[in-house]
Amino acid sequence: MTDLSFLDDQVLNDWIVAQRWFASKTREVASIEIVDRVTLREESPVLVLCLVEARFPTGTHETYQVPLGLRPVSEGWSERVIVEADGWTVYDALADPAAGRELLHRMRSNSEFQVGQDEFIFRWAPNAAAGLGGTVDVRPVGVEQSNSSIVFGDQLIMKAFRKVEPGVNPELELLRFLSAHGFPHIASLAGWYEVEGRLIDATLGILQEFLLGFRDGWELALDELATDPDALLDKLEALGVVIGELHAALGSDNSDPAFSPDEPSMEALSILTADVDEQIERVFLDLPETEATAPIRGRGQDVREKLSTLSHVNAGGKVIRTHGDLHLGQTMLGERGWVVLDFEGEPARPLPERRLKRSPLRDVAGMLRSFSYVTAGARILRGVETPEGWEQAARERFLTGYHQAVDSSLLPPGQQATDQLLAVFELEKAVYELRYELNNRPDWVAIPVAGIVRLLDSE
Repeated sequence: MTDLSFLDDQVLNDWIVAQRWFASKTREVASIEIVDRVTLREESPVLVLCLVEARFPTGTHETYQVPLGLRPVSEGWSERVIVEADGWTVYDALADPAAGRELLHRMRSNSEFQVGQDEFIFRWAPNAAAGLGGTVDVRPVGVEQSNSSIVFGDQLIMKAFRKVEPGVNPELELLRFLSAHGFPHIASLAGWYEVEGRLIDATLGILQEFLLGFRDGWELALDELATDPDALLDKLEALGVVIGELHAALGSDNSDPAFSPDEPSMEALSILTADVDEQIERVFLDLPETEATAPIRGRGQDVREKLSTLSHVNAGGKVIRTHGDLHLGQTMLGERGWVVLDFEGEPARPLPERRLKRSPLRDVAGMLRSFSYVTAGARILRGVETPEGWEQAARERFLTGYHQAVDSSLLPPGQQATDQLLAVFELEKAVYELRYELNNRPDWVAIPVAGIVRLLDSE
């Protein structure tokens, strides 16, 4: 029955392409087929963990994780149904608490499944607490994003990676490293599961501590800008300390080649600036004539010259593994202070690129840009005007905390060199934001425009 021979390929294809986590909605899909699977539970509700391959006319393909649940039609299951056929209801198993419990059980049991040349491996983290019995409350998390999540009894949360890429996921890699080095400001790792096979070796999901009672950093900042902006500045300085400690931890182990701090190359800075220069040229070529873009219209050459001036900085400091996509929305604040989340990097970038070592200042630039966004977001989303000078004060307080905690050998020598390299990364982020907002949120275009103007006008 779990050979799934009764499952209509076209029905499955149509369902997958319609999902929010399917990354290539704008591309023509030549075919989608199940290329690997393992049955984790034989009795109803059946659980079959599938890897499907979407192939494109260009000859390329993408791999997705699709756990399928099967129940007799007579049970009347109605959540995320794909099809009813042969007396069975086939559905997205991550909507089913029973499937969540099965995945949790497999991780706790360190299960391994051999299917031909492929092995599906489930692991419980070395220092994870025992806790959680089989009858624990299980619930899927809200709206489907690029990944799918399940919460277990307000104690653990599992993230299943829908688009599967070869290699260890940076989130698992960094959480294992930070846990082993005793870094406290993370949602601790409890387990994971992965596949090692003829087609792909990849991380499929991770299990972490659920941060009960913690507040999302972005929402907290929006709330406090309306009620107590000065208290928020204190919190952002404390966040700066945590990010400094994070970078110090990530740059602390010379014995592990994947994490040892390396000397940056001038070539890497040249490649970065050439890439940003190309983005500037592209975005300014088609800049629409609106009130929001007026401050930078016709100033593309000024921006490129500013980039050229900034990039005449000697490569200094170190490159290390970093967060890769740091902003307020990747943080939470609770009784034990700030916690940093989501170490998988920018999902739109290929996995090997997300695993590259970079200057820690790239993370810092991301957080500083987030302060611009929350300042504008308070006005757009909440109708709240931020006190004059607040964003600059937020930047200064965060950087004060950061420099207090970071290992200074990771940064370029001297404040001027550090500031210049940080400005290069801020310009990179602002230009990327400008392209994104022009395409997706025209009402927010003024935010990256203001960031570009500020960098143009800086000394």
